[in-house]
Amino acid sequence: MSGTLGIAVIGTGKMGADHVRRLDRRTAGARVAAVADLDGDRVKEIAAGLDGCAAFTDPHAALAAPGVEAVLVASPGPAHEEILLAAIERGLPVLCEKPLTPEPDGALRVMEAEQRAGRRLVQVGFMRRHDAEYEQLKALLATGALGRPLFLHCRHRNASSPSFFTSDMLISDSVVHEVDAARWLLDQEVTAVTVLSPAPSGAAPEGLRDPQLVLLETSGGAIVDVEIFVNCGFGYQVVCEAVGESGSARIGDGQSVLVQSAGRWGGEIAQDYTVRFADAYDRQVRRWVDATRRGRVTGPSAWDGYAAAAVSEAGLAARRTGTRTPVVLAPRPELYA
Repeated sequence: MSGTLGIAVIGTGKMGADHVRRLDRRTAGARVAAVADLDGDRVKEIAAGLDGCAAFTDPHAALAAPGVEAVLVASPGPAHEEILLAAIERGLPVLCEKPLTPEPDGALRVMEAEQRAGRRLVQVGFMRRHDAEYEQLKALLATGALGRPLFLHCRHRNASSPSFFTSDMLISDSVVHEVDAARWLLDQEVTAVTVLSPAPSGAAPEGLRDPQLVLLETSGGAIVDVEIFVNCGFGYQVVCEAVGESGSARIGDGQSVLVQSAGRWGGEIAQDYTVRFADAYDRQVRRWVDATRRGRVTGPSAWDGYAAAAVSEAGLAARRTGTRTPVVLAPRPELYA
């Protein structure tokens, strides 16, 4: 494509509205041609601020709108499969926020649709792969300078959780990021999951098992431990330390401006993911737009979305039963080799 890429944004909640602003103000070669959301007033208000943007409450109508050449899906996870299948049928490239689908069976159906189409059309929005620190750690591990990876120690903390957050969502909506990051950093699949839960924090809402400790075993013999704590109270924090046979490296310590004054020192802690990973989201969308305009699909594939969903499913079973649970993956299709 030589001109500006017309994009339909499906879902205009917090994440979708952030992507609309990103496409409109910070992404060259793209424009928002249509927006869709069940909230008719909100979607009309968003479209009114964009030249030539149409507003819809039906996502299928947005896909069919004039000038739409690609789709960014930011609606709730349970709605993803239907719109993904419709976009693939139309031959439209898609950037889909995680999860690809909440369950692995839905992700398998998305992969089957791509295989019938004969080409990849879907990129999954695992934005940590586009974060500068994660990219540096990936490159370092690839050199072998740390030796064979033995452990990834991960911390994933939020200041507070939304009112609708459930104990399962700590794994399916939060730890899923560490699942994909571990698979990508190590170039290994996750083979088993164990979940341990201490007594809930006093800051956790009634009935929420927060925090949790998730242990992932990998096909290469590494162990990944993830502390997920979504009501830590002080801010948003994502840390990952890779420990190899001959060294270690850590990212995510938040090296912002360090202030020393009045006998104290300190810095700022980001309060949510849109701040901590703002640059990663920008790079992700820009890279997707650039690749799409060249007729290519890069980044995390539908297979990566399926693998993450399969690990999440095993993690949920492990949390409920208190036992180590194997991850069962379907054979990997050639399209995703």
